[in-house]
Amino acid sequence: MVSALILFACPFMIWFLSGIRIIMEYQRGVIFRFGRLMASKPAGLRWIIPLIDRMKKIDLRTITMDVPSQDVITRDNVSLKVNAVVYFRVIEPEKAVTQVEHYLFATSQLAQTTLRSVLGQHELDDLLSERDKINKQLQGILDLHTDAWGVKVSSVEVKNVDLSEEMKRAMAKQAEAEREKRAKVIHAEGEFQAAQKLADASTIISKEPAALHLRYLQALVEVAAENNSTTIFPIPIDLMEAFRKKMA
Repeated sequence: MVSALILFACPFMIWFLSGIRIIMEYQRGVIFRFGRLMASKPAGLRWIIPLIDRMKKIDLRTITMDVPSQDVITRDNVSLKVNAVVYFRVIEPEKAVTQVEHYLFATSQLAQTTLRSVLGQHELDDLLSERDKINKQLQGILDLHTDAWGVKVSSVEVKNVDLSEEMKRAMAKQAEAEREKRAKVIHAEGEFQAAQKLADASTIISKEPAALHLRYLQALVEVAAENNSTTIFPIPIDLMEAFRKKMA
């Protein structure tokens, strides 16, 4: 009797123990019974009916996916290579199992095609200067499509933009020309302001003739301070005018 009970209990214990599953805190267990979706189990020690139930564990942690370098032609016909990184996580395990065959592969392929299509709508200058705006646009498009899979895309970041050597040299020439243009404009503005100040000074001096003589004396003081061997005394033209009239 005891041996018969042991023979019956051993297979039962093996069958019972084979149904024990451990789900980690960052996982959810999606259970299928006879092919039908039953429920998703939270973390902990769980038991399923052996040979009848099937459990698929889904990781709920944020996944960092590197998007391979893509060949992109911008709107202004510039060829370049761009890669990016996508951050996403599963928020509905049931959809991630039943609505898409392989959500990791599907998200990767969608990110690659979206990267090419979105960047092709922008010019090179926008791609280099408005990186945040493009990242948000990519994140919005990906999140809209992956919502049906139970996947939430939290962020998309464009990492590297690789240009050809010819384009790099052309951009360097453009930047140098832009700097030269700004330098010439600044120099011209300085000359204009200096000329304007001189015109204002001449207007003031013309109203007060004594101011011109004071300016002469100040110039002599500045020349004498330099320890020069030659000193130039400027003679006002109005002094020579009296001698010219007498001789005439």
